[in-house]
Amino acid sequence: MWSLLLIVTLLAARRGLAPLIAALRERRLIMPLAASALMIAINWLTYVWAVNHGHVVATSLGYFLNPLVNVALGVLVLKERLRRPQMLAIGVAAVGVTILAAAALTTLWISLTLAFSFAFYGLLRKLTPVAPMTGLGVETLLLTPPSIAYLIWEAGHGGVSFGQDAGTTALLVISGALTTVPLVLFAMAAQRLPMATLGILQYLAPMLQFFCGVVLFGETLSHGQMISFGLIWIALILFATDGVRMARRNRAATV
Repeated sequence: MWSLLLIVTLLAARRGLAPLIAALRERRLIMPLAASALMIAINWLTYVWAVNHGHVVATSLGYFLNPLVNVALGVLVLKERLRRPQMLAIGVAAVGVTILAAAALTTLWISLTLAFSFAFYGLLRKLTPVAPMTGLGVETLLLTPPSIAYLIWEAGHGGVSFGQDAGTTALLVISGALTTVPLVLFAMAAQRLPMATLGILQYLAPMLQFFCGVVLFGETLSHGQMISFGLIWIALILFATDGVRMARRNRAATV
């Protein structure tokens, strides 16, 4: 609900409420946006449930698997072509992720649900011709009624944390912005970048989480995790190097 308030405020400030209302009335937009809303809802619910039940490793693995699913959708659905360095980078990353997955088979369903739900969310947003903020506004509006119904049910069972103390309430309000901004930026990137590029860039988030866990929180890594993260870093370097090389070639061709 806090995300909805923020989005409506931003759209009103930018005179974007008219496109939002128009999108809600247009079948060719409302259907794919309803599907993308379902995908992001499944992703969020799975993530929150998994974290609250102590399956943090499974969630992190899901976001390591997600870029590979993005690349696969780009090739299979959008018919994107990969250059050889890109294929090499993705292959190296796939080996690294496979090593991580082999050590977490019992909770692999969590990882796969997170990976596929967010990948299909990205694909749907890429294929839907609507502005990022407008699309997110429609998704949030569609998810608001079931969210309110769930909150009412939780309130009846004593499970609502909002209003219990100032700190928790403030965090819940701030979470609206923390949820909205990344999704708007992601939708903008999904419309502008090939799925392969979008996929490989999404390794940055779990790698930054890994960095925070090791450096800030003193978590230890197994040898398998070290090998996996090393391979993923190599894949990122290969992909970035190829991107820089192609950018220089294109720049030289236009001179």
